[in-house]
Amino acid sequence: MSTTDATADPLAALGALPGVAESVESMRKAVDRVYGHRVMRRRSNELTAEAALRGARGSAALSGADWALEEVRRRTDFSGDAEARTMGAALRLSAEAGQLLSIWRQSPLRVLARLHLVAAASNEGEVGRPRQQGEPVDESLVELPLPSAAEVSGRLDGLADLIIAGGSAPALVTAAVVHGELLALRPFTSHNGLVARTAERIVLIGSGLDPKSVCPAEVGHAELGRAAYLGALDGYVSGTPEGMAAWIAHCGKAVELGARESTAVCEALQRGAA
Repeated sequence: MSTTDATADPLAALGALPGVAESVESMRKAVDRVYGHRVMRRRSNELTAEAALRGARGSAALSGADWALEEVRRRTDFSGDAEARTMGAALRLSAEAGQLLSIWRQSPLRVLARLHLVAAASNEGEVGRPRQQGEPVDESLVELPLPSAAEVSGRLDGLADLIIAGGSAPALVTAAVVHGELLALRPFTSHNGLVARTAERIVLIGSGLDPKSVCPAEVGHAELGRAAYLGALDGYVSGTPEGMAAWIAHCGKAVELGARESTAVCEALQRGAA
């Protein structure tokens, strides 16, 4: 996304694209259904924990570790093969997201660096900072042309400026732009998809749309599938109004599906079956 648009609030301008308001409204109704459920009044902490687990599983699935939920519950060691390490990274990020809300609006780049550090679980020199020119990127899911390190730096600064400035854009629009921009840039040498989806979650929580983090968009992204995910991302990268609106709608549908999943968990808890 270009952050040098003539509009004073480019995120708000995206919110005015055809179809975006409908996506926002549909998503909000799905979120409201979860928050209106009687289980939320008594057992919201359980639902938050379950949503974190399911969100991590969904995000890892998109990054190549498509495990059954019960397998994620059962495992205690995530240090083995590449899939196990990916799942471990997703779980760590899910746990970390809620700890960074107070920092996000003041220093989003610091949060992104922290997320990469948590995901990588390493002290190597390339961890926790944007990649430098010539450094390879391990991100097999996204095969779009890789922006230069200079472009990454400029666009990250622009994204941070938009977040710090705030504005009137719906939370869904901001979350979708943060998610899409990080996938397009792949600013780190690894774990960019996991970091992008965690950043999306942080925006949705911090905006007040999903303050208890019970509507995991990662679940919806995984359910919609890789092909739809990458197709919508192509729309974002195109920069066209239609492409941007399609990406925002895709992210809205993912939140809806995450909310639907948590509504089902509420029903199971109410019946005593979970």
